[in-house]
Order: sequence, then C-alpha cells, then structure tokens
Amino acid sequence: MSVFKKLAGDTALYGVSTILGRMLNYALVPLHTYVFRRPGELASNVEFYSYVAVLLVLYTLGLETAFFRFAARKPEDRINVFNDTLSIVLAISVLATTAIILLAPQITQALGYPGQEMFVSWVALIVGIDAVMAIPFARLRVENKTKRFVKARLLNIFIVVGLNVFFLLFCRDIYTGKYLTFLRPAVSLIYYPSIGPGYIFLANLLANATYFVLLRDAFAGFRFRLDWPQIRVLLLYAFPLMLTSLAGLVNNVTDRLALRHWLPEGLYPHLTNKDVLGIYGNCYKLSVFMALAIQSFKFAADPFFFSQAEDKNAPDLLARVTKWFVIVCVLIWVGVSLNLDVLGLFLSPAYRQGLDVVPLLLLGNLFLGVYYNIAFWFKLSDKTAYGTFITVIGAIVTVVLNMTLIPVMGYIGCAVAFLASSIIMTIICYVQGEKHYPVPYDVKSALGYIVSAGLLIYLAWQIKIDNIWVAIPYHLLLLLLYIGAMLVVERKTFQPVWAKLTARLRKGEKGLGQKV
Repeated sequence: MSVFKKLAGDTALYGVSTILGRMLNYALVPLHTYVFRRPGELASNVEFYSYVAVLLVLYTLGLETAFFRFAARKPEDRINVFNDTLSIVLAISVLATTAIILLAPQITQALGYPGQEMFVSWVALIVGIDAVMAIPFARLRVENKTKRFVKARLLNIFIVVGLNVFFLLFCRDIYTGKYLTFLRPAVSLIYYPSIGPGYIFLANLLANATYFVLLRDAFAGFRFRLDWPQIRVLLLYAFPLMLTSLAGLVNNVTDRLALRHWLPEGLYPHLTNKDVLGIYGNCYKLSVFMALAIQSFKFAADPFFFSQAEDKNAPDLLARVTKWFVIVCVLIWVGVSLNLDVLGLFLSPAYRQGLDVVPLLLLGNLFLGVYYNIAFWFKLSDKTAYGTFITVIGAIVTVVLNMTLIPVMGYIGCAVAFLASSIIMTIICYVQGEKHYPVPYDVKSALGYIVSAGLLIYLAWQIKIDNIWVAIPYHLLLLLLYIGAMLVVERKTFQPVWAKLTARLRKGEKGLGQKV
C-alpha cells in the first residue's frame, strides 16, 4: 500500500504542474478566440503546434525513456548516461533547428502560409529548447526532485500566460488607443499588429528560454561527449520507442495536419478551410482535461514502474492502478461532456459550432490513456518493438479513416478516426500483453464504467436545455448520481478506507476531549 501511495502522491505532485499549467493555458483560449474572431486567423497556430509535437519526438529520439531505463538499472553510472543522452539530443537540436530556420521560406510556401517565416523560426527554436530540456527534466524525475520539477513547470506556464496577456491584450489595447495612450510610442517598439497570432509563439519561446536559468543546476556535471559504444546501446533501446511515439503522434495530430487539405471547400457553408481548422483546433483544446490527467500520471508512472520492474507484485499493482485510472478518466469524460454548454462560453461564438466533437475526443483520449497504462508490459520486458508494431497499426487506421471520413463528415470524421484508432491499439496491446506479461486487469469493471458513462452522455445530450441556469444544476445532478452509483459499486474498496478515516477522527476527538 505504501508503494501505491507513493505513486498516487507523485502523480498528484506532477499533476499540480500539469493540471494547473494546462488549465492556465486553457484560460488563454478565450483570449485567443475573442482577440482573433475569425477562426482562420488561428489556423497556422493550430497546425504549427501540431508539427511541434512531431518534431519534438524526432529531436529526442526516445532518449528520455532510455535515460529512465539505464539510469535505474545502473544508478552509479547515472551521470554518464545523462551526458550521453543530453549530448545526442543537443547535437540533433542545434543541427535541425538551424536547418529549419534556413529553410523557413520554402517551408511556409509548402504549408500554404506565405509570409510567416518568422513564425517557423520561432517554432524551430521552441522545439530545440524543449528537446534539450527534456533530459534535465528526466533527471529530476529519476532523482525524485518532484518539487523542483513542478516549480520550474509552473513558473514557465505563468510566464507564458503573462506574456500572452501582455502582448495580445495590454500592448494591443494601448497600440489601438483604448487606454494609457502616452505609452503608445514605447509599445510601438515591441508590438506590431502584422505579427498577430505570432505573439502566441513568441510568448512560448521567451518563456522556454527561461528554463536555462530556472534549471541550470539540473545540468550539474554535464560534459559533452559522444561515447559511440554507449550511444549505440542507448539508440538500440530508444529507437523503437521513438518510432512508437512518432506513430502515436500520427494518431494525435493527423486530424489537425490533414483537415485543411483533405476537406472539400464548401462542405461548411460560409467557412473557409482555414476557418474550419481554427474551429476544430480550439474545440479540440477542451479535451485537455483528459489529456492532462493522462500526462500527469505518465510523469509519475514512467520512473515508478521501472523501479518496480523486479517486484513480483508488479502485475497486481499495475492492475489496481489501471482500474482507478479508468474510473478517474471516466468521471472526467462525464463531467466535461455534460457541461459543454458552460465550457463553450469560454470560446468566442464563432468557434462553438465545433463542440460536438469534444465527447468523442475525450473518449479517444481515455482509451489512449488505458493503452499507455497497459503498454508498460513491453517496456518492462524490453520488447519495445511490439509498441512500434501496435502504434504503426494505429497510425495506419488514423490516416486511412481521416482520408475516408473528412471529405464526408468534416471534423467529426477526425474525431471518429482518432477514437477508432485508440480503441484498436488498446485491444491489440491488451491481447499481446496477456501473452508476454500477464496482468489481472479488471476488464469487466472498465467496460462497465465506459459503456454506462457513454449511455448517460448520449441520453443527456438528447434533452436540449437552452436555459443555462436550468442546464447547470440538471447536468450537475446527473454527474453526482453517476458518482454515487460508482461509490455503491466500489463500496467494498472504500469500506477499509472509510473505517480507517473514521477511526482517526474518533481518535482525534478522544484526544481533544482529554485535553479539554
């Protein structure tokens, strides 16, 4: 139980930075959608950030996970593993970032965003910094410096949010003469209306640059070196993981990269394809609630399960963790899907027509989270090639379904493709895992919660309530009833916890009475 508590505690701490960070970033969605009222203005922002995710995987080559594996296996050799992994990533980042900046004019022409060469250069620098910092952040996690990790992440997010508000609200309003007009000459030196949504990239870049100051001690002992025999070992382990991550990203970003190009013009009356991409990309951000739960769990779970790999109780622990992971994710799915009428108010009216995709995207992320959980079997058994095989199948499904469904269903087709791919990957991973690393998962419980939640969401959506003051309490009541039903089903699990809590309360009351 103490081991389980440690994982839960680490997940909570990592979740602080991940959840609060994503929530603060989500708080920028109203700012972005209300400042840029034409959805097409944010199309390049949606598309370029999708490429950021792909490039980050290519820059790091899966060496973050390799560092976890080899640092845990030989703690006494940790600094050498750190030097090797960081040296490789640093070399790749410098070379690739320089190449992208030099080729920026050709890249913008190919993507259909002429004149945005500066944005491409900023994106390249963002990726380069993120890649280099990935290994020091991994070192903090291996060394259990959770608070240091969380502090740096939170400071970065606050800087990003602050700079977004500064450029897009404060500077913009002064430049247009809304207030403090005497500052306009000074603001004109740093604010140019032509940059527009490019300030979102600039804010991200400036904030990321502060990592080198915030985490300078995480580079302690670093010496650039290329020990080729050791690098070969690292890459042999990491390369399949990189391919796995890359194929997984195809599942996550194909929709936003392909939607504008595969969507027939005129499928959505009065909207350009860039407008459609802007709408979908910003509604997609509402699925962040599921993604942040998965990410915060992964931050804690990666080093945790590697450290527990030799424990004979590891399969039982993984099964229990997965069960409660599913329960938490199902509650997020129900809570967000039932309250989209409220959450949609954070979007400018022009963007709200895309809210129908959110429940499908949330469910897709739920299955993807389950896949990440049960995928530990091939990491713990060093059979990472299976991960590549599974995610390549998922990527193929995603691409084929997007090509098939986008011309007919538009962005709903994107969401359906993502969901189908996530389900197929989860099923294949589970079946193969039971052959190579059996884990006693409670499959009936997981399916029961997912199916019941899906029915509740579907039935609730059939009842349209225009009055928000009636809709909010109604949807809240449905959520509470579902939580109550969960507590009844899991009463045997909660009884020992409740008994222990009651005993502590009684002991506290007794002690207080004696003092009085």
